[in-house]
Amino acid sequence: MTTLTKLALGMMGRLRPKPARGAVAAQIALPPPHKEGGTPLMEALAERRSSREFAPDELPLQLLSDLLWAADGVNRAEGGRTAPSALDAQEIDVYVALPSGAYLYVAAAHALELVAASDMRRVTGYQDFVDKAPLDLVFIADHARMALVPVSQRESFASVAAGAISQNVYLFAASAGLATVIRAWIDREAIAQALGLGHDHQVLLSQTIGYPKKTE
Repeated sequence: MTTLTKLALGMMGRLRPKPARGAVAAQIALPPPHKEGGTPLMEALAERRSSREFAPDELPLQLLSDLLWAADGVNRAEGGRTAPSALDAQEIDVYVALPSGAYLYVAAAHALELVAASDMRRVTGYQDFVDKAPLDLVFIADHARMALVPVSQRESFASVAAGAISQNVYLFAASAGLATVIRAWIDREAIAQALGLGHDHQVLLSQTIGYPKKTE
């Protein structure tokens, strides 16, 4: 679907997901993440960049597991995460849009739970490349977890937390030879509707990840 078509459908409130492709699992148990090895930090920073060209190949389950743990997984026995959160509110939920459905990443269980049995990748952004890239992440703030944060500051606090998760994804992508790009040009209402979000939830950003597009 082209960008112009998406814009037109978005203006009419008719940007919708496609039917899921393949078997739809109610839960996906992720293998334990690999927490050793990888590219040294300074080299990963040197390679960190945005890319908007992706191969359609799906990521193996182990690579998806490592990616999600790096993004916002549990890295301490008391439940701390790989990304910071003010007052430890842990208000950001990471949703994963796959061809087989839209899933919520449950960090404590290191698993994916089905939210919508549809392929909502094209709903996660107006750019045409999001339709065919293997997965899109959507970062959503749950304001109900931010009771200790003044209402006027919740969006800024949550945006900082989402930015930290996004940078984790960027560094993992650089280390693993993947392509990624963060995106704010998104139809937040269409995403909220596709995921069945409540009024306490705020759609902040999307991020596309996949193998780099093969060159001839």
